[in-house]
This record gives sequence, structure tokens and C-alpha cells, in this order.
Amino acid sequence: MKFLTEYLWFNTKNHREYINITPEVEKIVKKSGISEGMVLVSAMHITAGVFVNDAEMNLIEDIDTWLEEMAPYKKEYKHHLTGEDNGDAHLKSLIIQHEVIVPVTNGELDFGPWQQVYYAEFDGQRRKRVLLKVMGE
Repeated sequence: MKFLTEYLWFNTKNHREYINITPEVEKIVKKSGISEGMVLVSAMHITAGVFVNDAEMNLIEDIDTWLEEMAPYKKEYKHHLTGEDNGDAHLKSLIIQHEVIVPVTNGELDFGPWQQVYYAEFDGQRRKRVLLKVMGE
């Protein structure tokens, strides 16, 4: 079995941002040389997440609106008593989750129609990373 670990680094311009990282994931899978296996894609920060969905900008806006409704930015979070102001970002990351596993078949990401991998940033404008761990043969 082969393994390859790589990192993607981000420093978003916006506080919340959704970045399609599918091309980078595909490149790392190709670099690994596996034909059959999987790739784990994991946000390495507790105010970010990773998800698989359709690469359609109106849907991405709907996801952002929905997350803001579920976990709105507000000053009343008890977490803010620590001096932080990102309580909503922690909650949004719980909703999205911090990792996905994508199957690899014949050396390619084995997606359904329109599926893409997204990095979701909820407390941006600082350096963060995503782990990619490819496993297979």
C-alpha cells in the first residue's frame, strides 16, 4: 500500500470563503501514483471545514446563507469571553465537518455527477492548512 501526505495552505481575503480545491486534490492523487484507494481531505483548523457538493455558485451562496442562519455571527457567544470573536466560526465548522474521504478508482477521484471538494473558511484572513492523505495501491 502506498501513502502520500501533502498540505494545501490558505490565507483568504475574506472572513468567510468557499474554495473549490478539486484540481489540487486531483493533482496530489496523480502524484501519489495509486490506482485504487482513497484520499482523506481534512481541514487542520477548528474554524474551517471541508465538504463535497455541486460546483454551482448560487448553491454555494445558499450554503453560506444557511450556515449564517444556523450559526449567526453575534457578540453573545460565551466563547467570546475568552477574548476571541469567532464563536460562530466554530459552530459553522461543526455543521460542515472538518474532513471528507473521496474514493479513488482507476487513478481518478470517483465522484458522482457535479461533485467537487470545497474548503470552507469561516474565520479567515490568516494562514491555515488542509491535509491531504492519499492511501491505496
